[in-house]
Amino acid sequence: MTTQDVANKLVRLCREGKYDEAYDMYADDAVSIEMHNWSMGEQVTKGKANILEGFKQWSDNIEEMHGGDVGEPTVAANHFVVPMSSDVTFKQGGRVKMDELCVYEVANGKIQRAQFFYDTENM
Repeated sequence: MTTQDVANKLVRLCREGKYDEAYDMYADDAVSIEMHNWSMGEQVTKGKANILEGFKQWSDNIEEMHGGDVGEPTVAANHFVVPMSSDVTFKQGGRVKMDELCVYEVANGKIQRAQFFYDTENM
């Protein structure tokens, strides 16, 4: 798969809510970097299984999903960026509206690295 193919498939799966299939696009040794907040710094998760577990913990904490959007990917060489937004109420923490840029690096047809940038003031 080309980087464009990976980007298009990831966007399609996310729009369809098929997150398990989307995370299957990650390499077994992939790295995911989340912004926590400015005081705590980044949170680095290594390995597809750990990344998927982190997503499941996040989604299990959602009380209600109010909306969201997955934009079109922009591809440059072996990287692509996808703008996303979400509006969710968490079981603990209340309602959060978030716009983010998701940056992916592709190697051998798999997502090797993902890094997420968003407004931490709403967190």
